[in-house]
Amino acid sequence: MQGKILKGIAGFYYVHVIGSGIYECKAKGIFRRQKQKPLTGDLVELAILNEEAKTGNIERIYPRKNELLRPAVANIDMALVMFAAASPQPNLNLLDRFLVFMQMQHIPSVICFNKMELLEEADRRRLALSYASSGIPVIFTSVQQGTGIRALKNILAEKTTAACGPSGVGKSSLINLLQPNAQMETGEISRKIERGKQTTRHTQLIHIENGSYIMDTPGFSSLFLPEIEKEELACYYPEFAPYASGCRFHGCSHISEPDCMVKQAVADGEVDFFRYGNYKQLYGELKERKKY
Repeated sequence: MQGKILKGIAGFYYVHVIGSGIYECKAKGIFRRQKQKPLTGDLVELAILNEEAKTGNIERIYPRKNELLRPAVANIDMALVMFAAASPQPNLNLLDRFLVFMQMQHIPSVICFNKMELLEEADRRRLALSYASSGIPVIFTSVQQGTGIRALKNILAEKTTAACGPSGVGKSSLINLLQPNAQMETGEISRKIERGKQTTRHTQLIHIENGSYIMDTPGFSSLFLPEIEKEELACYYPEFAPYASGCRFHGCSHISEPDCMVKQAVADGEVDFFRYGNYKQLYGELKERKKY
């Protein structure tokens, strides 16, 4: 029987099998000997020990398509980078950090601005236009009014998605709208291990429907990029690519060089001015980091 690990705590793994439910499993000793640890998101093969009690053993971990260290999770298909459209005002520099980080992991992103009811249509349009040339999809939702939830479900269909973003933007409330039984599912696992509130510190996937899963990650107020060379950063701004080949200098940083076609595209309004400003700030941070 195959399933997906929703959560792992204290040597127990809670494996969701579509159509059957959640099984509390132990991993075979061979994984320890091979120094392989099951992760949330792993697709596994399990042997059922007791169907009534929903217990089993993990017999095999299938090859992973990707793996994140923080949070420790495997097989993420997509990142839902979620910010409030207003109240609080979205920190677009932090948003760009999330986008760069996910691109570094080869995980495609979708930007979700929640609390759309707090913005006029013209303001929402301007916000979406900031990312139009990047090719990264933007969706607006309102948890309070239930707007945009069906469209979001379609985007999440048959994917394992990591919901990330700062605290207070409505990630958990959105997940509860996507899957009203989410609290029940979390409670079921908590009762099995009898740890109550302590379980909230652990990464957990929520099954939405069919092959759709979503993971709520802890809120972040800041995000430091992993070790990359400053020269690599432009690769993670896809809107630069159509113009970079026209720059006078090979390896142009798009900061201070003359005849830079990326800077010209910003001046012409073809690349978003604020996105470019974030790029310059991140580039400066990477440059300073290398000094020390």
